[in-house]
Amino acid sequence: MTSTTELNNKQKQYLKGLAHPLKPVVLMGGNGLTEGVVAEIEGALSHHELIKVKVPADEREMRTAVAEAICRETGAVLVQTIGKTLVLYRPATEPTIRLPR
Repeated sequence: MTSTTELNNKQKQYLKGLAHPLKPVVLMGGNGLTEGVVAEIEGALSHHELIKVKVPADEREMRTAVAEAICRETGAVLVQTIGKTLVLYRPATEPTIRLPR
């Protein structure tokens, strides 16, 4: 299994392509990043590997801080940010997504 902290550009491009048709599976509420939200993200990552999370924060700094916190808590990698939507990836124990080298 590759290290979940580093993805090369080819892998990121590949994941962005896979993420394009996806709808956000976790929508963060006004309470921000609660334990419940982190648990939802954990479950979604375990099940799907590649997910989108909708963040309500208007300020870019706030969204960046939330993304960093999510990655720290779940061990996921931020693939990209599209507006208020984060694309996260974490390989499952039995990965279904085959990353290019």
